[in-house]
Formats: sequence, structure tokens, C-alpha cells
Amino acid sequence: MTVRLLLADDHPVVRAGLRAVLDTEADFEVVAEAATAERAVELAAREPVDVVLMDLQFGPGMHGSEATALITSRPGAPRVLVLTTYDTDADILAAVEAGAAGYLLKDAPPEELAAAVRTAAAGRSALAPAVALRLMDRMRTPAEALTKRELEVLQLVADGLSNQQISKRLFLSQATVKSHLVHVYAKLGVDSRTAAVAAAATRRLIRTP
Repeated sequence: MTVRLLLADDHPVVRAGLRAVLDTEADFEVVAEAATAERAVELAAREPVDVVLMDLQFGPGMHGSEATALITSRPGAPRVLVLTTYDTDADILAAVEAGAAGYLLKDAPPEELAAAVRTAAAGRSALAPAVALRLMDRMRTPAEALTKRELEVLQLVADGLSNQQISKRLFLSQATVKSHLVHVYAKLGVDSRTAAVAAAATRRLIRTP
């Protein structure tokens, strides 16, 4: 059975490289490409696609996790395999919660990529070993792990947003934002926004600019 693919990445060179690798597999067919997350959502709904290879960062506009959630919310939707350079807890949890069938890093060898595509197409989960390990570590120490919302708040702090801006972005009260940060400080063993961002970045919980 042929696995029909949609490549969603804002870098033409990356898409060309992926296509070159995937074209070597006799049972793969790249049927469409998208340079934006919005375009990926549109094509996934219109084209006969089995698996979407989805980047997370598309510059201004929709994030890959948002596109993943929109794509997977439709009945009979294609499977989404995230293919990114980011292996932070914030990115992984957002993608998994959005409905991604797998999460792979862009430095994966071609045979691992091909195997992940076939696994996703078959309806199973395909996680890079490093990603699976991070998820297992979170499960082993749930009391110490930052929740998805705490990671979202801390990521926005790292992006330079104030509590007021974060409250508007996430539709939370400022008191709730402060409460999340108090929990973050306690879990990370720090006492300031700057220290929290530094500690989280060191542990690869969030991305820093």
C-alpha cells in the first residue's frame, strides 16, 4: 500500500531534502507540500493524504501544534508526524496533546524517518528515542514535572512577555499567571523569572530566543 505524504515546513531546502529522502522509498508518495501551517491545514483537508510531516516553527502565523490540532480534529484525518529540531518538554507536550501520532527530530537517519512514517500510517505512535525518554522521565517524577500550562507560561516569560501580556495571550487572570509562576519557582528551586528561565532552558524544558 502506498503511503501518501504532505510535507509541511517553511524552508524550501528542508522540503526538497525530505522529498529526496522519501522518494527513495517505493511505498511512499509525496502528494503535496506546504510552506505555512495554515496551508498545511488546508491541504490536509483537501488532498488524499495519509501522513503529514509537520514542522513546529513557521515564523509568524500559526504554530505547528495548532495546525496539528486542527488537522487531527476532523473525522478520518491523516496522521501527523512532527518533524522538528526542538526536543523541549513544552514542544513535545503541546504536540502530543494536539494529537500528533509521532515526534521525530530532524537529525534522525533516513531509515528511522521511513520507519516512523510507516508506524504512523499504521495507526501506531512513533517517538524518537530521546523524546520517549523525556516523557518517561516526566512520568517517573510527576510531582517535580512542570505541567503543560506551567510550561506555556514559562515559555512566554522566556519570550519576554509580562504577566499582563501572558494573561491576555492565554486567557487567564493575572492572579492565575502569578500562581503558575509560584509553582514553577518551587519545582525548579528558584526565586525569580530570570532564574526560572535559565534553569528551564538548561533542562531543555523550554526554548530560549
